Amino acid sequence: MAERNLQKPGSKRFGHVATTDAIGPRPEVIVEFLFDSGLLYISVKNIGDRPAVNVSVRFNKRLIGLNGAKEISAIALFKNIEFLGPGREIVSLLDSSSSYFKRKQPTKVSASISYRDLEKRAYETTIKHDLEIYRELPFVPRRGESDLRH
Repeated sequence: MAERNLQKPGSKRFGHVATTDAIGPRPEVIVEFLFDSGLLYISVKNIGDRPAVNVSVRFNKRLIGLNGAKEISAIALFKNIEFLGPGREIVSLLDSSSSYFKRKQPTKVSASISYRDLEKRAYETTIKHDLEIYRELPFVPRRGESDLRH
């Protein structure tokens, strides 16, 4: 994960992502892919100590989900979240893992997240994901599904 405070070019972070910098507590927005019972989700979460505003996410690949019916990477959620409080998370369904992989959707995905704090300082973070780790992950089907799947 590469991260920088756009107000302080050249600042460095070593080995971890801090939620406090020279100016004190700050927002820290991340994007994660979640796997739950055979379903893939995309999460936008502020793990920082302060609110984030004007949050936007750009993916390096188009993510087509819902059995091929919708470009999830283009939904309004990823264009602008006006306000995301500390500890708040917004989760969107991407697709079932079987449908996603059967349709040969991208597995190497980068999410570039930009946002501001309440003092209008700008931040940008890029997080790389490899969805291949979910391809053969076994799971117990939800109620109404027949058997153990992977």
